[in-house]
Amino acid sequence: MGLFHSNYNKPGPGVRKDQPRKKGFARFAEIMGRDAGDLLRANVLCALCFAPALSVIFFGVLLRVPLLAILGGFVGGMLAGPCYAGLHDTILRALRDEPGYWWATYKKALGQNWKASLLPGGILGLLLGCQIFMTFFILTNSAQLNWVSLLAMCMNMLICSMVFPYVFSQLVTLDLGFVPLVKNSLFLAFLNAPKSLLAALIQIVYWVAMIAVLPYSVLWFLVLGIGFVELIVLMIVFPILDKTFDLERKINERREQELADLSDQK
Repeated sequence: MGLFHSNYNKPGPGVRKDQPRKKGFARFAEIMGRDAGDLLRANVLCALCFAPALSVIFFGVLLRVPLLAILGGFVGGMLAGPCYAGLHDTILRALRDEPGYWWATYKKALGQNWKASLLPGGILGLLLGCQIFMTFFILTNSAQLNWVSLLAMCMNMLICSMVFPYVFSQLVTLDLGFVPLVKNSLFLAFLNAPKSLLAALIQIVYWVAMIAVLPYSVLWFLVLGIGFVELIVLMIVFPILDKTFDLERKINERREQELADLSDQK
């Protein structure tokens, strides 16, 4: 019935409550096999929302105007933030084996999280603009390579890749203000440094490879390019969040209470 509308006459997707969860690649393959359609839809929306930010950033890079790349990244990132949060919500629901129809839950999550995602999205876009511009500058001025700038850029990329998965994962699962959201994310990233570093390195290697094969990677980016790597990263990050905040139990209890309230109203 179309890309964004499911057949509501069919039972919602889900798994048995008593079914033990797989681990590692088997778990990844299970989620991709079961929820690939939902990931594709969320990825398409996310990629389309990121397109304006990336276009302005690359335009600023080509013109060698850093302010254009940075401001374009910030404004474009604010536009992309809600859809990026929506992608995280979709993946985290898949990791929790939460049944339901994607479009209904996506719209609900978007309505709840779009305001909170504007500033984190803007900051992510701003940092992305800085990183892309600096990378281009370093590659095109290798004779004047500044090792301090190179180190600063690498640290910027590493820390952002460690922290932002926690930011958007908490944003869609917890009711937090911006300051505690960032504070929690920094603590979680550095207190769980080995796993956070692994998640960061996976992202960096993946996106460097995507950029290296441009323009051939554009279609993959639109279809599943963001969701694919985010699923791998959140498989690493979500157990940390769940252990810290007891997320899954609380979310399940809240959903069961909402269903009970709906039944009482009928």
